[in-house]
Amino acid sequence: MLVLSLVLGVSSLAFTQDKPAKPERGERHPQIHAAMRALNVASRHLEHAAHDFGGHRAKALELVRQAEGELKQALEFAKAHPEMGKTQ
Repeated sequence: MLVLSLVLGVSSLAFTQDKPAKPERGERHPQIHAAMRALNVASRHLEHAAHDFGGHRAKALELVRQAEGELKQALEFAKAHPEMGKTQ
């Protein structure tokens, strides 16, 4: 759990800045996409970690991948419900 807290804590720094996430070339839901990019970075860091930390690294990686899946589903939902407009 400590590893997950550290990874998500570091990854969340991007979300604590004053200015909102910038959309890349007309992408909708920029905060969701920014979260996906942050999770991708966290995943890569975990995959290349030097230690398993008693199984906690693997569990953190599993949870990061689960979060990535949830965000993909959120985007699919938004695509299926265009009446949401650009609301995050």
